[in-house]
Amino acid sequence: MTLDMKQNLVEKIVQEHLAEASPAQSVTSGDYVAVRPRHVMTHDNSSAVMAKFVALGAGQIHDSHQPVFTLDHNVQDLSEENQAKYASIENFAKKHNIDFHPAGRGIGHQVMVEEGYAWPGSLVVASDSHSNMYGGIGALGTPVVRTDAAALWATGETWWQIPLVTRVELSGELQSGVSGKDLIVALCGLYSDDEVLNHAVEFSGEGVASLTMEARFTIANMTTEWGALTGVFPCDSVTLNWLRGRIGKFPAFTEENIKKLEDSPPAADTDASYAQILRVNLDEVVPCVCGPDTVKTVAPVTELAEKNIKVDKAYLLSCVNARLEDLEQAAGVLRGQKVADHVDFYMAAASDEVQKAAEAQGTWGELVAAGAEVLPPGCGPCIGMGRGLLEDGEVGISATNRNFQGRMGSREASAYLASPAVVAASAVAGYITGPESLTGLGPSHHLEIPETGPLRESTVDLVNGFPSTIEGELLFCDADNLNTDGIYPGKYTYREDLTPAEMAEVAMENYDPDFQKHAQSGDLLVGGFNFGTGSSREQAATALAYRGLSLVIAGSFSATYKRNALNNGFLLVDCPALVEWLREKKFGDSAATQRIGLTATLDFAASRLEVADQVFSFAPLGPAAQDLIASGGLEAQVKARLEA
Repeated sequence: MTLDMKQNLVEKIVQEHLAEASPAQSVTSGDYVAVRPRHVMTHDNSSAVMAKFVALGAGQIHDSHQPVFTLDHNVQDLSEENQAKYASIENFAKKHNIDFHPAGRGIGHQVMVEEGYAWPGSLVVASDSHSNMYGGIGALGTPVVRTDAAALWATGETWWQIPLVTRVELSGELQSGVSGKDLIVALCGLYSDDEVLNHAVEFSGEGVASLTMEARFTIANMTTEWGALTGVFPCDSVTLNWLRGRIGKFPAFTEENIKKLEDSPPAADTDASYAQILRVNLDEVVPCVCGPDTVKTVAPVTELAEKNIKVDKAYLLSCVNARLEDLEQAAGVLRGQKVADHVDFYMAAASDEVQKAAEAQGTWGELVAAGAEVLPPGCGPCIGMGRGLLEDGEVGISATNRNFQGRMGSREASAYLASPAVVAASAVAGYITGPESLTGLGPSHHLEIPETGPLRESTVDLVNGFPSTIEGELLFCDADNLNTDGIYPGKYTYREDLTPAEMAEVAMENYDPDFQKHAQSGDLLVGGFNFGTGSSREQAATALAYRGLSLVIAGSFSATYKRNALNNGFLLVDCPALVEWLREKKFGDSAATQRIGLTATLDFAASRLEVADQVFSFAPLGPAAQDLIASGGLEAQVKARLEA
């Protein structure tokens, strides 16, 4: 059947990477699909994925060209234990003919773009949340959990629910002294009410052409902190020129490969559909700082400079801001100056290639002369490992991507995020300040919700073993952002001795101590929006299954929670209209957990939910999601495939 539906860039890239040989129709947001990514990257966590791979009963890697190993997180740890771990990862790679990059080569995400693993129009995943960075080159980069990575090694395939897509239209051009980091930090603060949560973000507009590749990598990388599942830039002349500049460095970069892109660049169809459109004038962006300890609190650096916030440590490193352009920007500020006596300024290049280039042109030497303490290419303090961590009461200003409390050291410290130029200026001054007095409040808020057409009507074919209908009484837990600690308290997370029955008994304990009194086996739990936000603990899904609930219906789910639930054979259904109807009927105005006396029936072939005299549509559950449920989860599914 021909594909006749207009598709955005995210949908088009997914279409090209479907595991099914002949898709029946164009894929669109909401669809559950089986995909075959071009590559899957794992780093220090390769050892954990190796253990899961063995537990699956897999003996061989399905496609040895698909996995990529990069050691980057704990590279400063020279202990016998860590070196043994690294050796085991390298030996596994050699045994299975997997591309392996040792400690010191660089941060995995940087290696993925430097060596051409991430390529415009490709789908590339990683067992790390900052795989969004590949979107800077026009690839669809998105994270997977470790179990998914092991399944990919064994089968070459994984599943994905195509998210809603937000288009960000950029106009104008960044002022001198303003960087891509300032733009994404501004967006995190300007749209801080979860507008893009679990969305894919496509950047477009005439302003894109003014952004360097380094800026695009930075912006795409931090769409993670903005709440998005992926952030993608178009493949344009800037992209092609960058690729041509790397011809001869690694095998992927050939004129033939680049010419193919030039002749047929991956691009969204005209009149493609988007969930929302944000418009940003780059002329209005000013140097910004976010924090402390959150990316949602953002202010122009000029505003913070007036507060004279003393800095103890400064950082120029990580996968978001340690490329050559970043080092050059910092060196331009520090040239001829010294870091303040009371400030420790730590620097690590994103890769050994970046460091060598900076050394060759003198930038590296200028930064060292100014007082920078050199760390090896890797994650280091950004992930709270190695030298230079924040101590009690200290304040850090960092060109990294994440400033959660305690991430970079002590929970009693404060961490701010900013551009390399702002970090360098603050290191010299000894307090948070910028290199130039660019004033202004930053870009204005412009969000448009396009009118949506009718839902695509179709009959869903059901796989063997998946129920055609499920019926049960609704149990309403009316709460948005119900987090995993509320569902399964953190104090039980590492209690390996708890039985399934004991896990069931503590389900929802932090959310509602009376939950267990109301819940009955076979109930259909209805939650609010962004159900299951928070940590990645799998028990937040399995505990509800052990409690005997048939499934969870919510306005929306955390993407990580959804992966954990389906990977464990527990069914989730997105039905925002049902949640809104229940709230209109005032069912959500009393107890935290309510038996509301209504029975609902879900028809999965028709993707319809019936309750009382109402009928609601929900996103169709395609064969990828159905098969996980019918198989009893990902591990059982993979084992069955391997046995077959």
